[in-house]
Amino acid sequence: MGTSDPSFRSFPASDPQQQDAHYQQSTIRVKELSERDRRRLLMHFLGLEDSDRLLRFGTVLPDELVTRYVQRLDFVRDTVFGVFDAELNLVGVGHLAYVPCDMKPVLSGATEKERVAEFGVSVSASARGRGIGSKLFERAGIHCRNEDIDTLYMHCLASNQTMIHIARKAGMEIHRAHGEADAYLKLVPANPSSMLQEAMEQQVASLDYTIRANTRAAARWLAQLPSHLPTFKDGAE
Repeated sequence: MGTSDPSFRSFPASDPQQQDAHYQQSTIRVKELSERDRRRLLMHFLGLEDSDRLLRFGTVLPDELVTRYVQRLDFVRDTVFGVFDAELNLVGVGHLAYVPCDMKPVLSGATEKERVAEFGVSVSASARGRGIGSKLFERAGIHCRNEDIDTLYMHCLASNQTMIHIARKAGMEIHRAHGEADAYLKLVPANPSSMLQEAMEQQVASLDYTIRANTRAAARWLAQLPSHLPTFKDGAE
């Protein structure tokens, strides 16, 4: 991300394939979501297979409980980020929930702040392998810094290799027990650079989304026009 926190700093790779992957990840736009995105969030989570729901929620939630989860999302209390594909389908979601530190015994002594941020992520099967999960995590990290949160926490099944990979890549301290894993990362304080970076990332992502949405709307409008417009001869009424 190019922040002052080494845990979030990425460097150009020397291998051509790694350079290509680095470029693809750098072009991923992460947009903070709001109430108006609730329907797209529901479609995203309902589109997850049972195995993906197990990894995301720790259990295979039926559609009814997935719907209830989305309905109860509080966009004022929590922060939700999303990544859209070319068709404006929501293919990646990162959820930051702010919880009192004493609710997470594993973090005892890890922070003097009253709150920590718990991060959960899901990526649609069609969009995996592009670094979307890591990009969502990076955005969550810089947002936490700017919100005066110094500890980013993740809880997942020990079999969730994607989350474990993200945690290791970020340098998180990982604790495993009873088939589950807890990981946390200490964040450096915010600075003017981190504030500006998040503001610019959100502005670019919002602009990119608006342009694509308007382009799709214009294309649909043009498609509805008759292929042959009527012509009028001179002097005709």
